[in-house]
Amino acid sequence: MNQPSGLPRARRGRVRMTRAQRREQLIEVARGLFAERGLDGTSVEEIAAHAGVSKPVVYEHFGGKEGLYAVVVDREVQKLHGAIKVALANPRANPRALIEQGTLALLDYIDDNTDGFRIISRDSSAPSETTSFATILSDIASRVEDQLAAEFTKRSLDPDTAPLYAQMLVGLVALAGQWWVDTRGEHALDKPTVAAHLVNLSWYGLRNLRAEPRLLTYRQPGTDQG
Repeated sequence: MNQPSGLPRARRGRVRMTRAQRREQLIEVARGLFAERGLDGTSVEEIAAHAGVSKPVVYEHFGGKEGLYAVVVDREVQKLHGAIKVALANPRANPRALIEQGTLALLDYIDDNTDGFRIISRDSSAPSETTSFATILSDIASRVEDQLAAEFTKRSLDPDTAPLYAQMLVGLVALAGQWWVDTRGEHALDKPTVAAHLVNLSWYGLRNLRAEPRLLTYRQPGTDQG
C-alpha cells in the first residue's frame, strides 16, 4: 500500500532551522497570536501548532508562554522607546515642534508595528524585563514637561502644572492613536491628517490656556447647589 503522499512530502520538504532561526520564528508567530488574543487567550499549544513544532520546543526556548510573552513585549517596548527618543532628541526644538515630532513618532510606530502596539497598549502591566507602555508614556511626558514649564513661565502660567499638562498631552496622543488604528477601515483619515488634528488641539489649546481655570458645573461639597 502506498503511503499518503502529503505527509512524507511535507517531511522531505521541511527546512531544518537553526536554534536562532527557530527562536525568531516562535517570537514572530507568538507576536501575531498575542496581538489578536492577548496573553490569557493564547496557549502554548496554539503557538506550537502555528509554528509547526511540538510544545516542548516552545518550553525549551522560552520556559513557557509567559517567558515568550516577555520577550515579545520587551522588543516592542524598546522599539517604541527608541523611536520616541530619536524624535525628541533635539534640545533646541520648541514646544510645538516637540509635540509634532512626538505625535508623528508614536503614530509611525502604530502604523508600522500594529500588532506590537496592540500588545503593549492592551497589557500595559504585563511582565517585562525592561519597562512597559505606561512607563514609556511617562518617559515621553518627562521629556516634554521641561519645555512646557519654560513656555508656561513665559506666559505667566504656573510652571508647577507642566508635568500634569505633559501627561495629558501624551495620553491624548496615545488614546487617539489607539482609536485610529482600531478604526482605520471606517474613515479616510491618514496618518499626517490625524497628527495635524492632534497638534491642532494640543497646541492651540495650550496657547489659550487660562491662568486660573475653573469648572463651570462643579460645586464644592457642602455648598448651596440650588
